[in-house]
Amino acid sequence: MIPDGPTPFHGIYPSTVLPMQEDFAPDWEAYAGHTAHCVLRDGVVGVLMNGHAGENAVLSRAEKRRAVEVTVSVVGASRIVVAGVNAESSLEAAEEARQARAAGADAVMVFPPNGFALAQTTEMAVLHHRLIAEAVPGLPIFLFQAHHAAGRMGFSEQTLDALLDIPAVVGIKEGSWEVNRYDALRRQVRARRPDVAVCASGDEHLLACMVHGSDGSLVSLADLLPDEIVALDAAVRRGDLPVARALHEALEPLAEAIYGAAPAGRATARLKWCLREMGVIPCAAIRPPQPPVTGPEAAMLREAMRASGL
Repeated sequence: MIPDGPTPFHGIYPSTVLPMQEDFAPDWEAYAGHTAHCVLRDGVVGVLMNGHAGENAVLSRAEKRRAVEVTVSVVGASRIVVAGVNAESSLEAAEEARQARAAGADAVMVFPPNGFALAQTTEMAVLHHRLIAEAVPGLPIFLFQAHHAAGRMGFSEQTLDALLDIPAVVGIKEGSWEVNRYDALRRQVRARRPDVAVCASGDEHLLACMVHGSDGSLVSLADLLPDEIVALDAAVRRGDLPVARALHEALEPLAEAIYGAAPAGRATARLKWCLREMGVIPCAAIRPPQPPVTGPEAAMLREAMRASGL
């Protein structure tokens, strides 16, 4: 449920994974438990599901809708449910948004089509988002600013300005993973649409982004350390930098191991492995073409978990 007030979308949102069985079928009971574990906590305002951490690129439309239904059944009206929408076709993405709203989502996050990494224009980006907005009139929309290394997928200043003309846009998950780009986007949005929540999502540098200024965070690291990320956000807001730095030191080993260590693109597999080690989910299976975590990668994660207090 979206709360009343001038800043309803500000705050911390864990970006959940979708646990699977050995045959790669979703484990809905485990998903419900995982969602409750990281979302039903003091200071957590919502949840982002069907995001990149939730393997949205390899899920069927029916699985995405079921994930929304299970999420809503777990959190009820106590949290904001943001459902990721990710499809190469704008028409398919619009239908995903319809399905998410029908299943009970409070908002959607529109991920740029992967094809945008090869070619994107402002006209393409605006058409994609407007078709989705028109499919679900009145439903709030979060934008996703892609990684700085994702080719042309990230929005230019011109494109972002045009997207901010869409009234349904209420927030941005800033995923460029580069602090200067984060701050430039934050300043642009403040000047153009100060009502839009700019949320940091670079797990390794949350402290830096929060010190620059952030309206919250939609991060998968909160699957493992939700209380610490809530505490980091609160410490920065009250200006307690010694506490914020101490929390950053605790978070950083695991953040670097999950998101920073080569090879890139292994975050979801590593998150699932850590959640299984913690006993939160029973199986760390991840859909191909991603391979499971084994050997030196597992040893690296185990050491990082110890260093971060897990």
